[in-house]
Amino acid sequence: MSTQKPLYIKMKPEDNVAIVVNDGGLPSGTEFSCGLKLLEPIPQGHKVALADFQAGEAIIRYGEVIGYAAKPIAKGSWIEESLVRMPTAPALDDMPLADKVPAPLPPLAGYTFEGYRNADGSVGTKNILGITTSVQCVAGVLNYAVKKIKAELLPNYPNVDDVVALNHNYGCGVAINAPEAVIPIRTVKNIALNPNFGGEVLVVGLGCEKLLPERLLSDGNQDNIISLQDNEGFAKMIETIVAAADARLARLDQRRRVTCPVADLVVGLQCGGSDAMSGVTANPAVGYAADLLVRAGAAVMFSEVTEVRDAVELLTSRAVNEEVGRALVREMKWYDRYLELGEVDRSANTTPGNKKGGLANIVEKALGSIVKSGSTAVVDVLSPGERVAKKGLTYAATPASDFVCGTLQVASGISLQVFTTGRGTPYGLAMVPVIKVGTRNALAKQWPDLIDVNAGTIATGEATIEEVGWEIFRLILDVASGRKKPWADQWGLHNDLCLFNPAPVT
Repeated sequence: MSTQKPLYIKMKPEDNVAIVVNDGGLPSGTEFSCGLKLLEPIPQGHKVALADFQAGEAIIRYGEVIGYAAKPIAKGSWIEESLVRMPTAPALDDMPLADKVPAPLPPLAGYTFEGYRNADGSVGTKNILGITTSVQCVAGVLNYAVKKIKAELLPNYPNVDDVVALNHNYGCGVAINAPEAVIPIRTVKNIALNPNFGGEVLVVGLGCEKLLPERLLSDGNQDNIISLQDNEGFAKMIETIVAAADARLARLDQRRRVTCPVADLVVGLQCGGSDAMSGVTANPAVGYAADLLVRAGAAVMFSEVTEVRDAVELLTSRAVNEEVGRALVREMKWYDRYLELGEVDRSANTTPGNKKGGLANIVEKALGSIVKSGSTAVVDVLSPGERVAKKGLTYAATPASDFVCGTLQVASGISLQVFTTGRGTPYGLAMVPVIKVGTRNALAKQWPDLIDVNAGTIATGEATIEEVGWEIFRLILDVASGRKKPWADQWGLHNDLCLFNPAPVT
């Protein structure tokens, strides 16, 4: 049994619940310094009642109602999932718009990183050759070619970090002209424009697919397209791809890192495998780092529609103007309709692992998720797969699925991602470095070679949110400069691209 002093965390003075901090939880009979006594064992991260509840009484965490007591609950009891009746989602037509716009924070000067400057003005944190596919049919051939390129060509170009096949499951057998088909099409197109690919575009297609390779080109240059059906035999296909890659690798190899202002960074924020500690430790620390990035002039992007939907009024109030607030409402409404077509609602988001980690429902999860956006004004809203257009804090509407959100953020132009996790995940992206921030000391001890930053020290009082926020900020600059590699890159743990396709599959 742990000899650590029993600890709980209460987020706001008006909260009538708190979460248990101690690794392994606490046994029945545990008494806190305030006199609160546990009536039953409570796992780490789970809620303890700070007062007696009557049936139907509001349960408050983060100063917000996360649900209602399904039956009477005694002070000192474990408020587990079945005891929390979820409230209805906030009505989108009644959202406050730009009524609490935060004042700009003081500028942060004097910080730079070493990045790869591109002709279009964007800056990469990696130097990668990305090869796009217009249809999944060609993935096997391209994978074979990429393996050959890595073995035979890449050693000749020491300044190039990697060669990546941008495979996906789209391109044919789909309703290509359906209105929502714009989402996967622009996603594939914009992924190829990610700043870490240095402006080099190469599309491998089959020749009979619905998604014409030309639709994936911004400049219309046919020299950037390889059609397998135009080649005589497999060997010729590989030869053609390898030759095209060789020419592009030679150009990429001429690139060198140069000193760039932090304003040239585009950083994505995401969470996965969340727990009740996420909104207490990792997400607030990432939010602090996000504020530092915005103060330095960078673009910062956060996402995951179902993980902001139940607290979106906190964001519409922070919108820089009413137009941005209405854009947030537009994306929430679109996703509500999307879920309705599948005969589910936003409660389908919460996973068994989330609940095991102490999150009773999507309302509680959303309140903790939003914290990673920091405190600055939301200056822009992107529909899925659109490219980032402004400096400052942008909301990029995506599903909450780790892999789909990551894919869409890459399309939107992130050059680095910060990912928080409480339950733990080996998630990573080949296209951009992913910094993993853990919520608990126990996770950092369990996975010392997968978690890059341990924010669990905030819960135990060993560090402050500000201190861990600065640690994350400095690590972002080191990773963006190539001075350090996050664990996912050290091990080569890279998830597949997963497109969001709400259009029909035929």
